[in-house]
Amino acid sequence: MGVTMPERPWFVFVTALSLIVGVFLIASHVPGNKTNLMPCYFSPSSTFSSSPSSPEASTLLSKTILHYATSSTVPQQSITEISVSLNVLLRRRPCNFLVFGLGHDSPMWSSFNPDGYTLFLEEDLKWYTAVMKVHPFLNAKYVEYTTQLQLADEYLRTYRDEPSCLPKRAYVKGNKECKLALSGLPDEVYEREWDVIMVDAPKGYFPTAPGRMAAIWTAAVWGSARKSNGETDVFLHDVDRRVEKAFATEFLCENHRVGGAQRLWHFRIPKNASASHSSFC
Repeated sequence: MGVTMPERPWFVFVTALSLIVGVFLIASHVPGNKTNLMPCYFSPSSTFSSSPSSPEASTLLSKTILHYATSSTVPQQSITEISVSLNVLLRRRPCNFLVFGLGHDSPMWSSFNPDGYTLFLEEDLKWYTAVMKVHPFLNAKYVEYTTQLQLADEYLRTYRDEPSCLPKRAYVKGNKECKLALSGLPDEVYEREWDVIMVDAPKGYFPTAPGRMAAIWTAAVWGSARKSNGETDVFLHDVDRRVEKAFATEFLCENHRVGGAQRLWHFRIPKNASASHSSFC
């Protein structure tokens, strides 16, 4: 989820620091202060929660600023794409934020939700170990997937044959029958309701890669099964690819898409999203 550039041009420095410092300033604002501290690319309609109060949140923000001030690594997503998700996180934080994928941009995502709970899931053990060595303060879990990208069309064609894949009977934890259910994740994942879900992994660019089919289906099921008030915001990256687009259309639904930018789509999944026994949309 991060790209290392051979040279660090000034726009990289300005982009990364303006995002993080902007959030830091907003997080530290004094209640009642009318001064607009938002960088110009933030939506003026965003509303902000109370400032981070814990020492852990302040430490996270400080480490993130230091990282981007001294690193040649830049986020995989563009600043336009990042800003879409950031506006939602600023409105919803502190929240439960689940990110499929881990990278050198993960400190940025954590810093956007400083007093909330952010968890990263990564399927590449070598990459997981490398990132956690550099950023040991991140909350991340190594996970394994059973799907393969080369079987994506088969999953889409046959999922209706398995009742536990269908919206009215779908569940995730322990669901061994549905090939799209992420049934074997760490318990920590199932113990919370996720307010915001970012699907930017697992890998989906070679035939035996896990692909994002199961992550998309699971996000749709969690959103629809939500018990607490509100909706679930789901972000899906790389929608220029055929499989991501097809599974988003099938499970996250065009009528739930509320925005996006470039290669990022934003869905807002309501509770009990599907009234149908056989279709998510």
